[in-house]
Amino acid sequence: MKTHGPNQIQFWFIALAIGIASGLAAVLFRLGIYAIQTTAYGTDDVLTLHSFAAGLAWYQILIIPICGGLIVGLILHHFTDDGRARSVADVIESAALSEGRVEVRRGLASAVASMVTLSTGGSTGREGPVVHLAAVISTGVCRWINANGITGRDLLGCAVAAAVSASFNAPIAGALFALEVVLRHFAVHAFAPIVIAAAVGTVINRLVFGDVTEFTLPVQNALGFYVELPAFLILGLVCGLVAVAFMKAIFWADDLGSYLQEQSRLPRYLRPAVAGAMLGGLAIWWPHIIGVGYETTSAALTGELLLHEAIVFVILKVIAVAITMGGPLTGELLLHEAIVFVVLKVIAVAITMGGRMGGGVFSPSLMVGALTGLAFGIIATAIFPTVSGSGTLYALAGMGAVAAAVLGAPISTTLIVFELTGDWQTGLAVMVAVSMSTALASRLVDRSFFLTQLERRNVHLAAGPQAYLLATFKVSSIMREVGADDAASEDACWDLVRDGLYLDGNATLEQAMPIFERGSPRFIPVVTLGGEDTPPELWGALFQVDALRAMNRALSETAAEEHS
Repeated sequence: MKTHGPNQIQFWFIALAIGIASGLAAVLFRLGIYAIQTTAYGTDDVLTLHSFAAGLAWYQILIIPICGGLIVGLILHHFTDDGRARSVADVIESAALSEGRVEVRRGLASAVASMVTLSTGGSTGREGPVVHLAAVISTGVCRWINANGITGRDLLGCAVAAAVSASFNAPIAGALFALEVVLRHFAVHAFAPIVIAAAVGTVINRLVFGDVTEFTLPVQNALGFYVELPAFLILGLVCGLVAVAFMKAIFWADDLGSYLQEQSRLPRYLRPAVAGAMLGGLAIWWPHIIGVGYETTSAALTGELLLHEAIVFVILKVIAVAITMGGPLTGELLLHEAIVFVVLKVIAVAITMGGRMGGGVFSPSLMVGALTGLAFGIIATAIFPTVSGSGTLYALAGMGAVAAAVLGAPISTTLIVFELTGDWQTGLAVMVAVSMSTALASRLVDRSFFLTQLERRNVHLAAGPQAYLLATFKVSSIMREVGADDAASEDACWDLVRDGLYLDGNATLEQAMPIFERGSPRFIPVVTLGGEDTPPELWGALFQVDALRAMNRALSETAAEEHS
């Protein structure tokens, strides 16, 4: 619970100030990407970057990501201890385990590195760096006012909501993203300040970019409810599988990159440059993979993709004919292009993330989802042309379904799709697809991309507070020290140590509780084992009743915060 921090009136003003600062940071981050892209590629309109890049010389397309990767590698090598750019997963971890505080120095370096990545051909999104940058701002404020507990997490939520809202002109989704993904609860006391911060971030976005949606749909979509709804159930399952493949590809690429780096003894700072070379090679033939990919996503939502590549045409032709039972397929070229782009985008994102270049996964998941939905829609409307709507409606539903499964955030993703497109008439189709994809994907990974990332680092947040709170308690802070009136007998402690039953002084309740559950000892000695010439030192003993009391108190405080 809150032990330090401002009073209620001061808190609201501070939350408002953090919202303004985070919104400005998100807008400046976006403008910074635009400025560097304009300089690097020489385009006047970064929103049509891939179309412009298609006319550049091949060596320009190749060299820009390599240079960008080298700059990113040097930044992360000098300013982080592991060469990894910080993103949304680190913010979620800080909300759960660090009272809303993130690494400031590493966070600033990650923001700069991610900006360079997104400006020089990296195939990721800007929401991850923006969310962490906002968390850096709230961390600085929390340290300044000496806030902890609930206050620190609430201010973090305000910063994240403002940043997401300012980045995507989506106030509703920004607020719910902070609650659903970062704080992972919908406490009433946090809702109002977070909503205000989201509104402030949106105002800042609209003052700079105008009151326009990210994507413009040509016409309002129509849904034949009773007949077409089962197709969106199937689309949701397909998108869930695509989302899992998308996430697994990123994790596989990261593991492979680490293995190859270790085997080749490649310097850490060159790993992003190698990834940049691979991206540049792909972009020579398929410039659509460059950057965030909003142009391709918009083309998928409007059904205006044009075929520039004929690769795998024969294979896709066989698939298409089999699906349509030998008949001609409407939009066949568009289907081929959509499937090719899905595969290429997944590969490009995996290379970027596996190469430790930084960036987020939300925008790429929108593109992958839109293309998946479009391909599905082309097939569905060809099989049942008299009862189905437009293929672009499926692209819209697919965009939400894949993104929701990747983020593990069905509510905020559904709303952000509406706000990005301005199409509120097809909500039922999007909701159905989102629910199915999220339900399926959450069973094949640890609930979301971010929580799976943390699980891979042995940070267990997916199971809920009852799992991760144990890691926040050092046994040394709960044990009864040697010499205390209620301490355990030293002779009894040494007997247990000789039997191999003891805890290191730096252990947490995460290591202690399984021991209590297996053998039900009344207490466990806490020791520091010395070397060959240094005898072990007995610190005290952790009693089971004390461990259970500490855990119960932490769970009670967490429940009180989530329901206040």
